[in-house]
Amino acid sequence: MSAVRAAAAARMARRRTPDRRASSPEHSWSADPYSDALRTGRGPLFLRRTDGWLLPLDVERWCAAADAADLDVLARCEGTVLDVGCGPGRLVAALSAQGRRSLGIDVSEAAVARTVRCGGQALRRSVFDPLPGTGRWGTALLVDGNIGIGGDPPALLARMVQLLLPGGLLIVETASHPDIDERTLVQVTDAHGSPGPAFPWARLGTPALLRHAGRAGWHTDDQWSTGERRFVALRTAGPARPAR
Repeated sequence: MSAVRAAAAARMARRRTPDRRASSPEHSWSADPYSDALRTGRGPLFLRRTDGWLLPLDVERWCAAADAADLDVLARCEGTVLDVGCGPGRLVAALSAQGRRSLGIDVSEAAVARTVRCGGQALRRSVFDPLPGTGRWGTALLVDGNIGIGGDPPALLARMVQLLLPGGLLIVETASHPDIDERTLVQVTDAHGSPGPAFPWARLGTPALLRHAGRAGWHTDDQWSTGERRFVALRTAGPARPAR
């Protein structure tokens, strides 16, 4: 075979041979739009429902330092703090800077890596995985819409009871629209329309959260708003509150 024909055959073979990097877990993870946004600290990024409706995600705020609303949440925390779905870790980093014991968990490798770089402690875990400190956390956080994790708020609220110590505190950020009580499938997508895999998600306004929490035996401790952000503090049944 001539050198020209050999070179042409090699080119054809490369075209027919799949790029192993494209199917590797590392390549798939790096192509995920959520991970890419956390690495750059910029959006736009959206949750996309199957009907095409888009919910903007506030990536720039998540990747910035804790703001006044965040610091108000942290001031209400008691004892050790578990941040569920910690994202890029601004809350865990702020707690660490205050000398308070905290841990973030997130299923995103990029989120955990950024949290650690910011000075917080974090593990790549689902909230439904075995976790350190189960039954001993003083406070758990479900902010930035994370009451939606798993698409089943009652199941998530039941899991939080297991994680907290008796009398423990759960702080939940609810949707700005009070009438929302939605369970759906969503994808994370960016401005280029590059969606990740579909997964179940939920959105709750404060009235819906209180309904689900009441049925699960939670007691409402407080409700407040900061700008357009709304929060509810719930407490498990149990003994006196731990020291802050």
